[in-house]
Amino acid sequence: MDNIALEVKDLCIDYRPLRNVSIYRNLFSKDRKKAKIVHAVKNVSFEVKKGEIVGIIGKNGSGKSTMLNSIAGVFRPDKGVIDLHGNSVALMAIGVGFNDQVSGRKNIILSGMLLGFKYEEMMEKMDSIIEFADIGDFIDMPVRTYSSGMKSKLAFAITANLETDIMLVDEVLSVGDAAFKKKSFAKMKELILDKNKTVVIVSHDSNTLKQMCDRIIWIHEGNLKKIGKAEEVLDEYNEFMNK
Repeated sequence: MDNIALEVKDLCIDYRPLRNVSIYRNLFSKDRKKAKIVHAVKNVSFEVKKGEIVGIIGKNGSGKSTMLNSIAGVFRPDKGVIDLHGNSVALMAIGVGFNDQVSGRKNIILSGMLLGFKYEEMMEKMDSIIEFADIGDFIDMPVRTYSSGMKSKLAFAITANLETDIMLVDEVLSVGDAAFKKKSFAKMKELILDKNKTVVIVSHDSNTLKQMCDRIIWIHEGNLKKIGKAEEVLDEYNEFMNK
């Protein structure tokens, strides 16, 4: 078990979608109990080895991002076990954990401290994160003024420059301008060469996953459909999606 970085066992995640009515009615309506429960993730189990790069694929709504958020500790699963084996973990996703009312610079500090880094450590990393994000004067403006591309740049820059054991990446590689995509792809390749870094990537970009990943986890409608070598699973997935 010493070579296992992440273990997920019998993971189940459910939610009730809020109807298009007031929050009060959603919370206190008599028929609230009758609201349909969505089973987003259904008894999913897998392991990720230390230093392994694993991709997660599946059509929209299959439960990929929901599962990644749960692994990151954004919310608790309804059932099952997520064992990080003592490893630190960071989630790289557009705007997750950002405070829209404060500047990008302040969000860098807040994001790092939420991951367990000290204020002094984040100040030491500040310049390299800002340089990588490359969003100019917007770094001192409220995040609410950012485009989705700017948010993705900042999210990637923060997580890629922090030294956590496990990195979770949710679609960030597919957002941003061409120059940033090239830079972020190069940074991911650099991280992959670090055999102490474990990476789990959610993406719809089969070419990127094929180049980067050792294995692929295919999630379909909340169920684990297949785990295997990247090229084999991606070829089968693409054939399935093109039917």
